[in-house]
Amino acid sequence: MATCEVCGNDYWMTFEIHTTSGAVHTFDSFECAIHRMAPVCEHCQCKVIGHGVEVAGRFFCCAHCARSAAGTQGAETRDAVGARPS
Repeated sequence: MATCEVCGNDYWMTFEIHTTSGAVHTFDSFECAIHRMAPVCEHCQCKVIGHGVEVAGRFFCCAHCARSAAGTQGAETRDAVGARPS
C-alpha cells in the first residue's frame, strides 16, 4: 500500500502521476490529485480542472477570466472548443 501525499491516507488503490520534469506524485483520489496538481486561474483563483484558457503564458479557467485579466490579448479569446484568437 502507498500513502497519499495530500491527505496521508494509506490506501491499496493509490495511483501515481509522473510529470514531464520527472517528478512522481502519489494520490488516493482524483480530488487529492486536483488539489495538488491543477493550475489556479490567475483571475478568480479557482482550480483549472478542464481545458482552461492560456493567453501569453498565463492560465485562466475560462475565456471570461482571460478577457477580464489579460488585457488586449485576452479580449480576443472566444468561448469555443478549438477556437484560437486571430
